[in-house]
Amino acid sequence: MTRAWQRMLSGRRLDLLDPTPMDIEIEDIAHGLAFVARWNGQTKGDFAYSVAEHSVLVETLFARLNPKIPAKWRLAALLHDAPEYVIGDMISPVKAAVGPSYGDLDDRLTAAIHIRFGLPAVTPVQIKRQIKKADRISAWMEAIEIAGFSETEADKLFGKPDTSLIKGLSIRLRPPVEVRADFTARHHTLIAEMGTA
Repeated sequence: MTRAWQRMLSGRRLDLLDPTPMDIEIEDIAHGLAFVARWNGQTKGDFAYSVAEHSVLVETLFARLNPKIPAKWRLAALLHDAPEYVIGDMISPVKAAVGPSYGDLDDRLTAAIHIRFGLPAVTPVQIKRQIKKADRISAWMEAIEIAGFSETEADKLFGKPDTSLIKGLSIRLRPPVEVRADFTARHHTLIAEMGTA
């Protein structure tokens, strides 16, 4: 029988085919995402641009798009790519080639992660759309700042963002240990806000 589980640094054993919320730890997610490179690592700089760094930026952009949104939906934005801590970041053409099985695996992991941190298993469609909008703005920024795209190319692929939304923001390339700490701290802040809501 093929092994379909992974041992996490926390000691948890995560079954990828049937993940349970009890086997999810934020430290495992933060650690994994801090070492997963976006753009297949094809970015400028001495450090990879990690999914953890991207996730923090997406949460910031999501909050700018939705200033009065509850903390639980900002947490959903922070965790929007969380399954990639075990399945990696596949670029869109690879996801398309793999087919529906990738989406099924992603959905199962997302549901377990969400339940673990007090979110609905499935993100409401209107929230998901707003997270996707923030994700596309982040991708536009990444494309022109670190991935070698021209602004014209990025505009065609991701749409030109409202400059007021990205004012004062820039792509940061940092050691994984720093990114991991920031991702974890942001998670704890949002969880605390959810507890007082």
